Amino acid sequence: MDVPPPVVARLRAVVAHALAVRGLRRALVAFSGGPDSTALADACAAATGGQVVLLHVDHGAPASARAADHAAAWAADRGLPLRVARVDVGDGASWEARARAARYRALVELAATGEPVLTAHTASDQAETVLLQLVRGTGPAGLAGVARRRGPFLRPLLDVGRDEVLAYVAALDLATFADPMNDDRRFTRVRVRRELVPLLAQLNPQVEAALCRLAAAAAEERAVIDAAARALLRAAARPGGLACAPLAAAPPAVAKRALATWLRAPDGGIATARSVTARQLELALGLCRGRDAGSRGLDLAGGRLERVYGELRRAGLASSSVGPRPGAIAVDGPDGPYRVRTWQPGDRMRPARLRGRSRKLSDLFIDGRVPRAARAAARVVVAADGTIVWSEHLGAAHQVAIAVTTTAPPAPGDRPGPSAAAVASATATATATGRPDGG
Repeated sequence: MDVPPPVVARLRAVVAHALAVRGLRRALVAFSGGPDSTALADACAAATGGQVVLLHVDHGAPASARAADHAAAWAADRGLPLRVARVDVGDGASWEARARAARYRALVELAATGEPVLTAHTASDQAETVLLQLVRGTGPAGLAGVARRRGPFLRPLLDVGRDEVLAYVAALDLATFADPMNDDRRFTRVRVRRELVPLLAQLNPQVEAALCRLAAAAAEERAVIDAAARALLRAAARPGGLACAPLAAAPPAVAKRALATWLRAPDGGIATARSVTARQLELALGLCRGRDAGSRGLDLAGGRLERVYGELRRAGLASSSVGPRPGAIAVDGPDGPYRVRTWQPGDRMRPARLRGRSRKLSDLFIDGRVPRAARAAARVVVAADGTIVWSEHLGAAHQVAIAVTTTAPPAPGDRPGPSAAAVASATATATATGRPDGG
């Protein structure tokens, strides 16, 4: 029985351990056909007895057709299933970033079953990523570079250098595809690989290992800050956004991480992973630490951040000035006929909590800390004599017996109709608030 060369034994052991730790008996491998993904696919096949599925993404680049043909031939030669997706990256600036985003989306779709997808990032890729982050300008979190696991993606070769991968491929005489884009110096990463890394290696021959140690240390610190940021988000969470006080009191690094996480959240986030700058996070934290009065805001890429009476709220730019579609209001009471309209400057009301004293609605909204956007479209109910007897956000006027039914706006495709919860809530609020003395 032939004994594999040391480099083959080491790389296969690394991959076998990564699969075993996660209990994976089958490997889904992102397969470009280059040396890195070829070595990973071969090592996975050795570890699983051939239980490997290759996932190939065609980016539509000049050499993509040849890469796809190579992937199909390699898979057929090894008897491995191959899944292929074609994506349209388009033209223009930041082709690398758009191609990467499209590739990851396609890989998730190709995996289909929700199983982890293994990518062939190496220690050399990690070192290049740290340098790219430094050149572009990054905080400590960016120095962590490529994560060993993020979402559905696993990277078992992060402790293996590119030289080892090439030695593995050569030792087993594995056929690989040479993508010409990996030598195209128009791409920043290629210039870092071909020019900057060799230059730094003259100062420190172990620069790649040093950069990987930096990434590992930064990842450990990021994990600590991330945990603190999650706890802070739980403490600051409010139905409409985040309470400013806990954010203002937290250490800046934790508060900024919490803000970045919140802004990038899929459930209403207004920014992409790369669109929130360090300066914008500084300004957002400044909003939290500012004076608690009125409303102030900060424009970000993709939306707006507003501080409204001690709470931080997100709003998409396209809809920041327009609230949700209002439902219909039905009124039942002794002083009809009633008219429903949007409030106007100069409107006055005698709210129940002031026991008959008249004040401007604009002042009542401010006292009630009603957000500016919510005030703009607030509706009032006017009795036959012109008196305002009910207002959104405030309720019924003093000693007014009135039942107000708010019909929730229908969702697309739904039949319109009153929401039972909305009816009960609105009616109870109007009658009880209208007669604070219970009479």
